[in-house]
Amino acid sequence: MTDQHSNNEETIEQRRMLKEAAEAFSEGSLTVNRVRELRNTQPGYSKAVWQEMAELGWMGIPFSEELGGLNLSMSELAIVIEELGQHAAPEPMIDAIAAAAGCINYCDHEGLKKTLIGQIIEGQLIPALAWQERHTALDVSAIQTSASNADETTTLSGQKYHVSMAKGADGFVVSANSPDGLALYWVDASAGGISLDEHLMADDSFSYTLTFNETPATRLSTSADATAALQQALDEANVMTAAYLTGVCKKTLQITLDYLNTRVQFGKKIGSFQALQHRAVDLYVQQELAQAALTDTLAVLEHNPTPTERSIAASRAKSRCAEAAKLITQQAIQLHGGIGYTDECDVGLFVNRTLVVAPQYGNALAHRRRFATLSPSKTGSDDALAGRAVPEISEDQDLNALNDDDFRLVVRDFFEKHYPDELRNPPSRLRWTEIKDWYMTLSRKGWVAPAWPREYGGMGLGPAKMLIYIEEQERYGIARAPDMGITMVGPLLIQHGNEEQRAKYLPKILAGEHIWCQGYSEPNAGSDLASLRTEAIDNGDHFIVNGQKTWTTLAQDANHIFLLVRTNKDGKKQEGISFLLVDFDQPGITVRPIRNIAGHEEFCEVFLDNVRVPKENLVGELNKGWTIAKALLSFERIFLGSPKQSQYALQRLQVFAAANQLFDDPGFLDKFTTLRLDVADLEAAYSKFADIVKRGETLGPDVSLLKIWGTETFSRLTELAIEAAGSAGGIKGGHPAGAEKVDILSNFYNARPATIYGGSIEIQRNTEYTFY
Repeated sequence: MTDQHSNNEETIEQRRMLKEAAEAFSEGSLTVNRVRELRNTQPGYSKAVWQEMAELGWMGIPFSEELGGLNLSMSELAIVIEELGQHAAPEPMIDAIAAAAGCINYCDHEGLKKTLIGQIIEGQLIPALAWQERHTALDVSAIQTSASNADETTTLSGQKYHVSMAKGADGFVVSANSPDGLALYWVDASAGGISLDEHLMADDSFSYTLTFNETPATRLSTSADATAALQQALDEANVMTAAYLTGVCKKTLQITLDYLNTRVQFGKKIGSFQALQHRAVDLYVQQELAQAALTDTLAVLEHNPTPTERSIAASRAKSRCAEAAKLITQQAIQLHGGIGYTDECDVGLFVNRTLVVAPQYGNALAHRRRFATLSPSKTGSDDALAGRAVPEISEDQDLNALNDDDFRLVVRDFFEKHYPDELRNPPSRLRWTEIKDWYMTLSRKGWVAPAWPREYGGMGLGPAKMLIYIEEQERYGIARAPDMGITMVGPLLIQHGNEEQRAKYLPKILAGEHIWCQGYSEPNAGSDLASLRTEAIDNGDHFIVNGQKTWTTLAQDANHIFLLVRTNKDGKKQEGISFLLVDFDQPGITVRPIRNIAGHEEFCEVFLDNVRVPKENLVGELNKGWTIAKALLSFERIFLGSPKQSQYALQRLQVFAAANQLFDDPGFLDKFTTLRLDVADLEAAYSKFADIVKRGETLGPDVSLLKIWGTETFSRLTELAIEAAGSAGGIKGGHPAGAEKVDILSNFYNARPATIYGGSIEIQRNTEYTFY
C-alpha cells in the first residue's frame, strides 16, 4: 500500500528478519492441531492469536506512520501471509487487513479512517468486506445494494455474498450505489437491520450472506466514486491470497516429500519409484512458478503501477497460485495413498483450506479471463528501450564497461543492421554454407566468441553481458551457426588445454576454418552418457579409436569432432573417460546423416573404425574427461529452458489467431491465455536463474525445472497452433496471416526434440527430484 523499493541492503535485511520472526511465531503458535480445534467454531479463528500478531506489529505493516502503521509495502505483508499459508491458519489477515482495511485506507474520510485504522492496527477492531453480489463476478460495479439519505442519516438495503467469518467481525465495509456513484460505507456490526445467513465451508469455517434492511451506515468515501479504492483493495487482496496459497504449496509439497521418503512398500521407500518422483517434480515446478509469479507481481506493486497494470499483475499471480495450490494439494492425496484421504493426515487440512481460499475474490478461470480482457495480445513491441539512442563505441572498447541497457542497445543495433532478414527464425537448423557469411561477419567484428577472454580473440564478456548477448540473438531470431568450436572447444581449451593446443586450434575456430561437432551420445548412451562404449586404446604415441557416435548435430558440415571415449574399463562408469580432439580428414571416419520427421538432415551418426588420434590431442588428464564434459555444460544449462522459443511460438500463434478471428472464440481465447500466462511465469522463473548467472555464481541442479517447463510450454503452444489451423494444420510451409505467413508445422517439429536434447525431460525430472 506504500511505495517501497526492494533493491537495497537495508530492505533485504528487514525482510529477512521479518521472515525469521514470522517463522518463529508460526512454529510456536500456529500448530496444525490448533487448526483442527478451531473447525466448526465461532468465530473460526483465535482472537488471542490475532492479538499476538497485532502486538508484533503485523496489522500495521501496510499503513502509513501517520495512521500508526509501519509504512511498509505489500511485499512485507506477503511474507507474513505466506507463513500463515504454510500453517493453514484461519486468521483473516487477507480479509481484514488487505481487503477491508485496504478499502478504508484508500477512502478519503480522514477522521473516520484514522480512528478505524488505529483500532485495526492495535488488534481492537476486526473489519470484514462485503462487496460481492454474484458468485463469480469480478466487476465491482455489478451490485444492487443501495444507499439512501433521509434526515442526514444514510441507510443501506441489499444483499452481499461470501462475507468470511462475519460473526467475528466488529464491522463491515460495504459497497453500495449512492446517488453520485458507487460508494463505500462503514457499518457497525451491532447496527440494526442486519441479518446473517450462515454457510459451512469445506474447511469447516463459516461464510455468510449478509442482508441489509435500512441499516444505518457511515460513508467512507466523500468523493463521487469509490470504485478505484475498492478495486485497489481487491487487487491487493488477490495478491495476498496468492501469497497465502504459495505457502500452502510449499508446506503441502514438503509434507508429501517427507512421506515419500519414509513410507516403505515392496521393501523400498516409495520415493524411489520413478513414477512418483516425476509426479513430485511436476508439483515442485508448479510451486516454483507460483513463487515466481508472486515475486514478479509484488515487484509491480512496489513501482507505482497504473490501475490497469496492477489489476493485470494481480490476476496473473492469483491465477497461477490458485492453480498450483489446487494441483499440489489434490495430487498430495494421491501420492499419500489411502492415508491421504483420512482426517488424521495433515494434507486434508490444506486441501480444504485451498478449496475455500482459492476462489475468494475470483477463481483462477475468472482471473485468466480478466487478464485476457485487460491485457489483450499485441503483435507490436512494448520494449522499454524502443526509441532510445544507441551509444557510440570505439572498435577496441571493453563492452563490459557499458551499463546493461546500453550494451543491449549496441548489440541489438548491430544485429538488426547486419543479420540477413531472410535468415531470421529459420524453420530448421541452417547448414554451414547458409550461415557462413554471418559467421564471418561476426568474426571480422571480433564478436564471434563473446565469452572468450579478449587475449584469445574473444569479446571477454562477463556473465551478465553474455546473457544479454544471447537473449538478443534469440530476440531477433538469429540462427545458430555450427558453433561447437565457439561454445565448447574454445572454452574447453582455454580452461583445460595446453598452450600448444590453444595456439593450434583457437585462431582457426575464430577464422571459421575449423568447424567442430560434438561426439558425446551413442546408441546406448544418450541421457545416460556415462555408459558410453567408444574406446580409445593406447598405441604408443597415439590412440586407436573404435566406436559410434549418434545425434551428432551437423557432422556432415564439420571437419573436426571432439569425443568422449573410454580409456579405462575399471571402476565406476564415470571414471575412465577421456576427452579427445579428432581431425575428420583421415581414414576410418564415416558420417551418415539422419533424416528427421520434418524431412531435414540435422543429425548424423559418426562411425569410427581404427581412427588414429595423436596423444597430443588429449585434453586434460587421461581418464578425467567426465569432469571436463560436465564443466562444459554448466553455463549452457540455463539456455535449455530459455523462454525465447516459447515467446516466438506464442507471437506467431497470436499473429495467426488475430488474422483468422480466433480470439472471438471463447474456448480458444481461454487456451491461449493459459499459455500466455505459462510463458510469463517461465520468464519469471528464468529471471531467477539468470540473476544467479549474472552474479557469476554456479547454477545448481534445480535449473532443470526451466528445461522441463520451458520445452513443455513450447510443445503445448505448437500443438494449439496445429489445432487452431484446423484441416490446414498439416500443410507444410507458411500459412497466410494477414500481411504475413506463419509456418505452423516447423515450430511443431522443432518442439519435438526440444524435450529430448540436453538430457530428456524425464532425466531432468530425476535430477530435480534428487536435488529437492
